[in-house]
Amino acid sequence: MELIDWAKLQEELLKAQIGVIRNYLRSAEPDEHTRKSSQGKGLSHIGIITDVLSVAGSPLHVSEIIRLVYEQHGITLDRESVVSALTKKVKKGVAFIRTGPNTFGLKET
Repeated sequence: MELIDWAKLQEELLKAQIGVIRNYLRSAEPDEHTRKSSQGKGLSHIGIITDVLSVAGSPLHVSEIIRLVYEQHGITLDRESVVSALTKKVKKGVAFIRTGPNTFGLKET
């Protein structure tokens, strides 16, 4: 392989990498499901719920989670969506536990 061919190959590889990075950055931009926390970084609804449960230090009923999210972040969450999302996370064994009917906490790490 000649040096010119190698350089062209490297250029094409770098262009492809830049394209991937740009696509990632576009998809990572905040949308209507993401809000700014007090630290200035975007948080998803699940991230906000995680924060609320972390501060609470114990499992909370979904009604209390929704109330605290509204008080702390000014975001109104849909009850059924919260229960559905948390139930899916519990079933996958990811981050959350269910301690009672519609009562969720953070999984011990």
